[in-house]
Amino acid sequence: MSAIIKVENISKQYRLGQIGTGTIGHDLNRWWAQLRGKEDPYLKIGETNDRSKKGHSDYVWALKDVNFEVNQGEVLGIIGKNGAGKSTLLKILSKTTAPTTGSIKIKGRIASLLEVGTGFHPDLSGRDNIFLNGAILGMTKREIKSKFDEIVDFSGVERYIDTPVKRYSSGMYVRLAFAVAAHLEPEILILDEVLAVGDADFQKKCLGKMKDVSVNDGRTVLFVSHNLSAISQLCKNAVLLSNGKVVDINETSLVINKYYQQHLEINQIQEVKFEGLLKDYLKFLEFFINGVNPFANELIVHPTQQINFELKLLAEKNIPPFRLSLAFFKDNVRLFSISDYDFYESTQGQFSCTFSIDKNVLRAGTYQIGIGSRTEANLWVWNEHVCSFNVSEVYDENINILDYGILNSKKFSTSKRNLNDT
Repeated sequence: MSAIIKVENISKQYRLGQIGTGTIGHDLNRWWAQLRGKEDPYLKIGETNDRSKKGHSDYVWALKDVNFEVNQGEVLGIIGKNGAGKSTLLKILSKTTAPTTGSIKIKGRIASLLEVGTGFHPDLSGRDNIFLNGAILGMTKREIKSKFDEIVDFSGVERYIDTPVKRYSSGMYVRLAFAVAAHLEPEILILDEVLAVGDADFQKKCLGKMKDVSVNDGRTVLFVSHNLSAISQLCKNAVLLSNGKVVDINETSLVINKYYQQHLEINQIQEVKFEGLLKDYLKFLEFFINGVNPFANELIVHPTQQINFELKLLAEKNIPPFRLSLAFFKDNVRLFSISDYDFYESTQGQFSCTFSIDKNVLRAGTYQIGIGSRTEANLWVWNEHVCSFNVSEVYDENINILDYGILNSKKFSTSKRNLNDT
C-alpha cells in the first residue's frame, strides 16, 4: 500500500519570549549564512522542549528529526504528554505553519480540526460555514448540497443551522465542525484533542464515523488524543512523541505500554506475600491478566471481552486445604470478589489458579485487585490493591451502553491446574 503522507526529518524551532520568530538581526544573519552557502547558525543552537526544566537558550525545538509514513486508509494515533509536540506536528501537516527543516509529502485534500472553530467564520451561520468549508476543501456547490442534510443530521444542531456560529456553545461548534470535516470527503482527516469538548454520546458517534471513513471509504485519519482507550480501539498503529522526538512507532498496544512505562507510575508491588498459616507453604511466582503482566504494563481491557486472571504459585511443601480469592475495588470501594467454591489440596510443586470475569460485566474505569487466602482453620487474609487494570469506554454505535456493566454471579468462574503435569 502506497504512503499518502511521508514525513522526512521534520524539525520545528521556536524562539522564546515576546518575539516568537526571531529578530531582524537574526534574520539578517540567516540570510548572510544562506548567501555564503553556510548552515543556518541558529539551527546549531536550541534546547529540547522540556517545560519542566529551566533552559539556557532562547531557542527550543518543538519537534526534532521526526520521520514516519502513513498509508492510505490507515488510522494513526499520536500520543504523548502535554508539550510533546503533537499539536505542532499536526499544524505542520495541515500547512498551518511551516517546518524549520525537513519536508512533508502529501497526496490528496486535507481536512483538519485542530481546535474549536477551525475554519469557521464566527459571523456566518452554520449553513454558510458548511459551504465555506466545502469551498476551502475544493468541493463544488453541488457536491456540498448533496452532503448538506447528512452533515446537519450528524451534527445535531439543525435548529440553529441559520444562526451565526458565534452564538453556539463550544460543544455545538465542534459538533458542526467535525460533521463538516468528516462528510465533505477529504482524503486525509486530521483531528486534535477537540473531541474532548463534545459529550460522551457525540464522542462515540465521532469515533464510529472515523472508523467508518477509514474502513469503508479508504480515507486516512491522524488522531491526537489523551484518551488512550479511544486510541487503542480506533488505531492499529500509533506514534509516541516525547519532548519533540519520536520515541516509538509500532502497534498501538505496544506504544501505549511504552507511554505508561515512561510517564505514568506502574504498579509498584512486585510480589504477593501470603500471611497466616499459608506463609509457610505458598510462594508467589507470577500474575497475569489476559496473558499480560500487570506489574510491568498498564493493561487496558475492552468491556466486551472476557477477562482472565492467572495466579502462578509454588507449594514448597504439602499444603493443607486452602482457598484463594480475588477482590475488586474501584475508587477505594470494594465491589465484589471471586472465590474458589472448594478447598484446594495439592502436593508440592508449581500450580496455577485461574479466575475469569465474563464479558459485559465491568463498566469503564480503573479497578484495583486484592488477593486473599485462607485455610479451613483460618479466616481470610488479604493483600489489598496488589495491582490495577483499566476497562475502556465503548465507542461502538452498535453497542448499547446499558447492555454491559451489570454484575452477575453466573459470569464468574475459577479453576486450578497443577503445572507439574505440563
